This record gives sequence, structure tokens and C-alpha cells, in this order.
Amino acid sequence: MSVTLDRHSYPFTAIVGQESMKLALILNAIVPTIGGVLIRGEKGTGKSTAVRALARLLPEHDVVEGCHFGCDPTDVDALCSDCRGRLRAAGVLPHHRRRMRVVELPINASEDRVVGTIDLEAALRTGTRRFEPGVLAEANRNILYVDEVNLLDDHLVDVLLDAAAMGVNVIEREGVSFSHPSRFILVGTMNPEEGELRPQLLDRFGLCVDVEGIRDPDERVLIAERDAAFTRGDHEFNNEFAAADANLSRALGEAIGRVREVRVTANHARLISSICVEAEVLGHRADVVIDHAARALAAYRRHGSPSREDIYDAATLALAHRARQPLRRDQDDTTSPESGEEQEGSQPSDSEAGDPQASESEATS
Repeated sequence: MSVTLDRHSYPFTAIVGQESMKLALILNAIVPTIGGVLIRGEKGTGKSTAVRALARLLPEHDVVEGCHFGCDPTDVDALCSDCRGRLRAAGVLPHHRRRMRVVELPINASEDRVVGTIDLEAALRTGTRRFEPGVLAEANRNILYVDEVNLLDDHLVDVLLDAAAMGVNVIEREGVSFSHPSRFILVGTMNPEEGELRPQLLDRFGLCVDVEGIRDPDERVLIAERDAAFTRGDHEFNNEFAAADANLSRALGEAIGRVREVRVTANHARLISSICVEAEVLGHRADVVIDHAARALAAYRRHGSPSREDIYDAATLALAHRARQPLRRDQDDTTSPESGEEQEGSQPSDSEAGDPQASESEATS
């Protein structure tokens, strides 16, 4: 897959550092049911830069022509009511291919702007439900980016997390209801110095990473040099990272296609559960998240089943905001919990995957 750089989108593979943040985004791209990621940290650490850059790397998908929700024409069960009606009438849904987009939620958004509105007068007068789509409609099959999520009204955060968990947005007004698909990758960012999220809301995010500014002088110089090269449109910079992004895009596409083949057994489940028990995690959501993230990581690293390293790496991201005791890793975490033998397969090399662990820009988020 080719990736063309533009003047407004910094390449993902040119980003310096912030390995955990990049990995959390990649895993959610492979398995969106992980439940999104909360990125905590100071401003200017490349949070929004990474999110926008990732969207350009993801495979294109089919969307129904003229659909407000970008329905998948091949997923009949998930079609909105309009698309179902069109399919019954015509027997086919015209469609085109589109790349995933980043939909941003304004910090001052009202509930109607988020969930959409129903024209009650039209419903009462004609019996027709006329729906004005909101942010959750735009976000379907895309990335929903919420900056300063900790400053949103708790009720709005609840609405976002409910839709992310169920994959459906339900609007009810004066006895009139409307629902539509709303499946998206949720990325929230926050500065803890400006206030925390309630624990109940915090737990609803699948993964969590803490980021801070780069302290290494050489890496800070590299950040500045790459930023300058990007700003002036340096051809050598563009060619190098367009190729690297294309390799990473290819690796992501392969992982998305491979993840259903990843084999997870009872031994994997027992290891995940023991990790959660040892970390004194409340509830059972973490077990499910680690399972999904470990599958994604195994697919990305070309493992037939998750190794202990895959599971512990997934647990590190899933328990950052849940663990009440420190996570202790096995001394030998490169083996499969199932066989005890070293796991086959390997993580994509720098040349194949565009160095997914490579650098993060200190571009302002």
C-alpha cells in the first residue's frame, strides 16, 4: 500500500519516542474492540500528531454512498435503518472506498451535538423520524479523538463510552427513539494536572499510557531536525518516511487480516487471570482487554498464539490505570504459555513495518 505524505500530516514513523503510546494506538487499530486508549500527560508530546498520522496508515474500507453513518455494505446486520430500507427496495447498495478519518469532539460540545437530534415536530406531524446526525454518527468506523476528556461533563463521557462499548448510538426524545451504528476507535487525552477522571470512567478505557516530554538531548535535537525538514517539505525526508509509513501500513493490514487466526487457549486465559489477580485489579474488564490486546500484538508480531511477552506487554497497557499493585513480569516471558517453547514468528523488522517503535515528534498536540 502506498502512502502519500501531505503538508498537514506528520508521518507516523518519523515520530520520536513515546513507544507505549504508539503501540497502544496500533493495537486498537488492529482490534478496535480493545476499547480505545486514554493518553495522559503534558501538552506538546505528540498525542494528536500520532492519532492523525495513524489514520492515514489504516486500510481503506467500503462505505455506502450517501449514508450519514458510513455503513459497511457487506455487514447487513449493522446497517442503519435507511440503508436497510434502500437494500430492501433496490436489492443492492451503491458504495465506494474511503480511508478512515479522525473525528474530533469539541470540548464545548452539547449532548445534542454528540448524539444527534430527532425532529419531534416532523415525527408527530408525519410519523416520520427525521434524524440530524451528531458526532457519534460521523465517528462510525473512524477514530474519535477527544482532547482534554477529563474536562468534559461526566454524562457526555458516559455517552461516548457507552456507544464505544455497544457499537450503537441510541437517541430517545419524548417517546421517539432512533438508533444507528457507532463503532469507532476512541482516543482520549488529558493532562492530570487539570483534573482526573472518575474511576468508573477511567476503567472504561481499554488501554492507558502516560507520556512526558523527551529528556534526552540527542532525541530532542532529532525532533527539531525532523520537524524542520517536514515544515520545509524536504524531499529526502518525505521520501524516507513515505516509504517507512507504507511498510507500516502494509504490516497493519496484514495484522488485521491475521488476527482472527491467532490461537488463544485456556493456559493463556489462566495467565491473564493470574496477572490481574496479582495486580489486585477490580472487576473483570481488564481480563477481556488483555485478551484482545494480546491477540492484536500476536498478530502484529506474526505469532500463531500469544507469547508470555505478548501477554505481559498487553497487560502493561491494560493495567496502567487499573492495577493496585505493581505488575511483575516473568523472568522468561518470550515463551508460549501453551507449550513452554519459544514462540515462532517475530515482530516486523524496521524495513518491513516502518519501524513501529520508532520515533515520536514533540509536535504540539
